[in-house]
Amino acid sequence: MGYQYTIWIVILPFLAFVINGLGSEKLPTKISGWIATLAIGISTFLSYETAFQYFTSPSGEKIIAFKTIWLRFNDTLHIDIGILLDPISVMMLVVITTVSLMVFIYSQGYMKNEGGYDRYFSFLSLFSFSMLGLVVATNLFQMYMFWELVGISSYLLIGFYYDKPSVVAASKKAFIVTRFADMGFLIGILMISYSTGTFDFEILTKPEGLSFSTTSTFLGFSTITWALLLVFMGGAGKSAMFPLHIWLPDAMEGPTPVSALIHAATMVVAGVFLIARLFPLYSAFAPHALGVVAFIGAFTTLFAAVIACTQFDIKRILAFSTISQIGYMVLALGVSGYGGEAALGYTASLFHLFTHAFFKALLFLGAGAIIHAVHTNDIREMGGLSKHQPFTHILFLIACLTIAGIPPFAGFFSKDEILAAVLTTHPIYFGIAVLVAGLTAFYMFRLYFIVFWGKARNYDHSPHEVPAIMLIPMILLALGSMFTGFIPFGQFISSDGQPLVGHINWPVAISSVVFALSGIGVAWKFYMKESSASDNMAKAFGSMYTSATKKFYIDEIYILVTKGVIFQMISKPLAWFDRNVIDAFMNLLATKTNWTSMQIKEFQSGQLQKYAFIFISGVLIIVLSFIYATR
Repeated sequence: MGYQYTIWIVILPFLAFVINGLGSEKLPTKISGWIATLAIGISTFLSYETAFQYFTSPSGEKIIAFKTIWLRFNDTLHIDIGILLDPISVMMLVVITTVSLMVFIYSQGYMKNEGGYDRYFSFLSLFSFSMLGLVVATNLFQMYMFWELVGISSYLLIGFYYDKPSVVAASKKAFIVTRFADMGFLIGILMISYSTGTFDFEILTKPEGLSFSTTSTFLGFSTITWALLLVFMGGAGKSAMFPLHIWLPDAMEGPTPVSALIHAATMVVAGVFLIARLFPLYSAFAPHALGVVAFIGAFTTLFAAVIACTQFDIKRILAFSTISQIGYMVLALGVSGYGGEAALGYTASLFHLFTHAFFKALLFLGAGAIIHAVHTNDIREMGGLSKHQPFTHILFLIACLTIAGIPPFAGFFSKDEILAAVLTTHPIYFGIAVLVAGLTAFYMFRLYFIVFWGKARNYDHSPHEVPAIMLIPMILLALGSMFTGFIPFGQFISSDGQPLVGHINWPVAISSVVFALSGIGVAWKFYMKESSASDNMAKAFGSMYTSATKKFYIDEIYILVTKGVIFQMISKPLAWFDRNVIDAFMNLLATKTNWTSMQIKEFQSGQLQKYAFIFISGVLIIVLSFIYATR
């Protein structure tokens, strides 16, 4: 059986986008939700069929299911549109469609009474279409096109409540920051295509057939190293790595199901997928670039985890949690270039991406259920919800245990492999990763204890459990969070295409679990019952705690650099020069031209007498000049 049908996995969400976007006024009320859900449901079924067919076949090679030339530059350089199936793209199809389907079903309950219902599902379908097109791209340029579509989709969904100034600001912030990063990505693509003469992944992911000049260097790095660093810049922007992370916490202004989709299966994992897709290039030609990738991942995972410990907005806590977990994945990819045991990092990174999709989607949908019940995002205004939302409480607890890395939940297995890979190459990075495991358990159970076991608040109305249409997707995601860790992931996905037998590194596993349990214990001590212990601890950390609550003033630094330096010291003088020199010069030319025309316009007055006078005067001047010159 062929794979030609896989094109419908991508096309169906696009058709739902078009139908709901253009025909919503002619469709029955609320039918747009079912159209979008049906489309993504069929795509999900086809994705599982593709995964079963692909991973049970003996070859495991790259398969071009569909391909057509879109733009041709020469015999070797052309831009194609197609469907590339390989282990990581097939895995991503399963992740994206599964989480998207859960979010679509959940959204029908969450957005039931919201305005813009049809618009919401139209944008949601566009988002899924964009991400699906990105992961099956056959070449860099196709990936870049869908990469930008993901950006515009996120802009539309983050800015869904466009009548709120904070929402408009958040959507613009996400768009501008990621566009800045994507400029680097585009330059990197052009540099790679110039060096290799191709955009095609089939060629780019077989480094033995490529050769690069290493004689031309800049600041000690070769051209291909700089190209791949610029490509990583695009990935860092999409995946919210430091210092391009500032857009993601503000993106929480969008509807909560959108946050689940952005964080779990689409936008923020695109950067990880990009590095994994080009990993053969990084590994063979740019080990220094992988070193930068590892450093950024290690720093970001700790940086975001510390901030998450101090936040009180439930969605922002989860946002910084996502940044930290993506940092884990990027760190694992960065250390994979060292070969040997470290090569496990490639598999571990994508394994964690896979498990993270389930438990992070569950966390956000659980947060949505909580917000739906109490109508606030501030965890200080929540408490005692275990009695009012017993099902949500259990499901949220499962997600917390999973992200904390407690066995036998899925997060334990994928995080253990990351830690084992990092240990063999960078003891310092390993120490950071283990510390982050403890911090992750602390801030997640801080959230859990405050919301579900803290002192009950005087709510305006009695909180209630969410309807079944919102609970069922959460239950399915909880099952994924519990059991996906038992999948022999290395048998299907590895850096060299050969099966990788995974095993638990017990010293590493025990140390990470001890740190996680310690984090849970501290959270229980501080937050299970209301006390002053947490406030005393915050005071003990002093300015460090204050800085963390303010996200280490990174946003303020950006504002200072942009408004204080770029706008005031560069843009403003340039604007003055443009107005007072360039424009003034052009205005002077226009004024002088106008004055001259006014002076000579009488020469073409239409009066025959004046023409004769001017003609005779000219003849006399020429004759007299000639006589004078010949004397």
